[in-house]
Amino acid sequence: MQAAVAAVVEFPDPGAVAAGEAVEDARAVAAAARGDRRAFERLYRRHVGRVHALCLRLAGHRETAEDCVQETFVSAWRALPSFQARSRFSTWLHRIAVNTVLSRHRGLAARLESTSDEDVELLDRRAVDDSPPIDLEAAIGALPAGARHVLVLVGLYGFSHEEAAAELGIAVGTSKAQLHRARQLLAARLGLAAEGI
Repeated sequence: MQAAVAAVVEFPDPGAVAAGEAVEDARAVAAAARGDRRAFERLYRRHVGRVHALCLRLAGHRETAEDCVQETFVSAWRALPSFQARSRFSTWLHRIAVNTVLSRHRGLAARLESTSDEDVELLDRRAVDDSPPIDLEAAIGALPAGARHVLVLVGLYGFSHEEAAAELGIAVGTSKAQLHRARQLLAARLGLAAEGI
């Protein structure tokens, strides 16, 4: 009986699903580039979850991630007529998201340089007082920005160290060191043996 059921149930080929999605994206991109808002809405609905997850992991803060998602799609809408389809739409959109988060992070770093010691102490107290229960997302979010960015790009999204270094504006060796640092800090934070990561 199970063999008969297994023969009837077919699982979609992931490659075919991805190819089908790429074809649908190409059609929607072409229409959206001509100003079709409904086509862009379809692209938004298809990709917003993945873009949000990427922004959340890079930013480490939910409100910042939500702002970055909105900025990403606004930027994509504006730049869509110049999209040349040299890469998949999803890849292009993820690059916009990464750049949006990193740009916001650079702006925050510049503002923090001008804060007083009292402001920093207040931020430190809030970070300790408001810390959520430890889980993997929280542990990733608590990593220093450089280590978190490399971990998300290389460890979670499969960028090569060369691609991550180019995106982040750092040396390839720094990318490798930051990934190692991120793994060590995660291991310590989660109480795991560092060798197992």
